[in-house]
Amino acid sequence: MTNTSSPLADNGRAWLALLLAGAFEIVYALSVAGSEAFTVLSWSISAIVFFLLTLYALSVALKTIDVGIGYAVWAGIGAVGSVVFGSILFDQSFTLVQGFWLTVIIAGVIWLKLASSEKLQVNGSSTSPS
Repeated sequence: MTNTSSPLADNGRAWLALLLAGAFEIVYALSVAGSEAFTVLSWSISAIVFFLLTLYALSVALKTIDVGIGYAVWAGIGAVGSVVFGSILFDQSFTLVQGFWLTVIIAGVIWLKLASSEKLQVNGSSTSPS
């Protein structure tokens, strides 16, 4: 049996898996905070489950996406999401300075994605040394 999926479809699935891994990472981080050093059973179980889910989804994504790009995007999603949702759910502080640096993280993740795009790589490598 032959694999009929296209590289573009595989790449799309990998990015979807990476976004899912980022979402799982957010829930994992929030669960660790809610577990109060793993003394609250329900939050502790949630932390373990989402830790395993985030690692699995990340490993699926990294089969197609370069590890440097994938890890940076995953960590960026987790960091930004944890701060934003932590301020909502756990009443943690969220200052203007933190907002600025989170914006820098988001911009960096976007630039990493753009820099890894096939179009840019093709255009950048079209000039070959003589």
